[in-house]
Amino acid sequence: MVSSIFAETFERLVAYSPWLLGCIVLLHFGRTYARLRHIPGPIGASLSNLSRLSWVWSRRAHVKHINLHRQYGPLVRFGPNMVSVADPREVPNIYGFSGKYKKSRFYQVILPMSQGRILPGLFATQDEDIHRMLKKPIASIYSMSNLVSFEPLVDRTIHCFFEQLDSRFARAGQTLDFGAWLQMFAFDVIGEITFSRRLGFLEKGEDIDHIMSDIWKYFQYVAPVGQMPWIDSLWVKNPWISRLRKPSWSPMGDFTTARQTERMKLMNNPSAETTQVNDRDFLSRFIAAMGKDRSIPQWALLAWAQSNITAGSDTTAIMLRTIFYNLLRHPDTMTRLMDELRTAAQKGELSPTVSWKQSRQLPYLDACIKEAGRIHPPFGLPLERIVPPGGATISGQYLPQGTIVGMNAWVVHRDRAVFGADADQWRPDRWLDRDEVTLRTMESSLLTFGHGHRTCIGKNISHLEVYKLVPTLLQAYDIRLQDPSKEWRVENRWFVPQFDFHVTMKRRGQL
Repeated sequence: MVSSIFAETFERLVAYSPWLLGCIVLLHFGRTYARLRHIPGPIGASLSNLSRLSWVWSRRAHVKHINLHRQYGPLVRFGPNMVSVADPREVPNIYGFSGKYKKSRFYQVILPMSQGRILPGLFATQDEDIHRMLKKPIASIYSMSNLVSFEPLVDRTIHCFFEQLDSRFARAGQTLDFGAWLQMFAFDVIGEITFSRRLGFLEKGEDIDHIMSDIWKYFQYVAPVGQMPWIDSLWVKNPWISRLRKPSWSPMGDFTTARQTERMKLMNNPSAETTQVNDRDFLSRFIAAMGKDRSIPQWALLAWAQSNITAGSDTTAIMLRTIFYNLLRHPDTMTRLMDELRTAAQKGELSPTVSWKQSRQLPYLDACIKEAGRIHPPFGLPLERIVPPGGATISGQYLPQGTIVGMNAWVVHRDRAVFGADADQWRPDRWLDRDEVTLRTMESSLLTFGHGHRTCIGKNISHLEVYKLVPTLLQAYDIRLQDPSKEWRVENRWFVPQFDFHVTMKRRGQL
């Protein structure tokens, strides 16, 4: 009797289970939708993060985000718990120095892992205590007043760059993939100032140890998976699976570890070779910082050095490519910049290898660099943060605590109310023909290097390289696009837009 009752009950459960499951699913999606139902956006995005993952998978997420905001307004729902913000006035609220809005789990996906251990980094760590511990001992090293002491190292790499351009391309009239060579230059500068040793990209004219290609592959993983971080927790950040992999961070991490080991051996075994160590490069200064504070963990040294290499090289290369490409695509702006350089050179205010101080006296160069950071920011996805306890009102709408919010620089930098009706266009003059109040508003709306207390610590490294290389290279070479009718296609692979353009170049005479 009892068994028959159980059997009958079980049969009913089986019969009704699809309906029960359906009710549970509907309840879940109903609650998910209702939480942010007052925020407009695609219906699919309100139910699942698959929509935003698909936008990133297409490698055109930055374009999709711009179009969505122009369709729906300053707030757009990108996911069940994610709202994208376009209003530049919200930049200081979300990314201000108070640090109330913490970084989301997207950044956890960025961090490398080896043998079950995650290596924190200045850019990606979510833990504010770890960020403070990593930043405080070395922040002064990145001040521009201090970085100017690195100019001789940057100059050395510029001279190496020019030697390769001359011998491989300029003298023979050969075409080169300028985007790739600018990337190699940026990598070698970072190697020079961090380790007093170039990585060898320029001399060999190739991707050393597949470092660049491996970084591309990693970004291709990080970009889509960052939209659904739980996938990363199951795979890459799974400590058991991680221990089964080769004990290596990455080619870049391995290079960094090797240089660190070499330096420590030299410092611990005094000899004639020790005198060859540059005690003013980044690695020496990192080691000195650790010596002053024994509470800093040993892994911080690798985190500092790897952050320099990985973030510094890509960000700078993107900006260099953007400047040169747009100058070549818009000859009127190239002519105006060349006139400025020619005038300064004739007055004796510009040396062949332009110094940082000299470059700061060139207003149109400054406008071109600002415009490059505006029209083509290096990070192509929203800088995600979490609404703090108590919730927040953003662009006139209340968002409950725990909501992920983010601003995509590609969207914010095209705000027509701030940057003008032609915000989609390259126009360096916008930085010269505005009144002081408007100019301050434009500058405070830029997210090229982030904003607030989590601003990219290496932005001054990038500026040092860019402000020196652009005028120095333009004085030395006449550069032409191989095919002026062909526009590049930007493919957004996480924060690194992938593009290339081919040019021919020859040495100039006297400016």
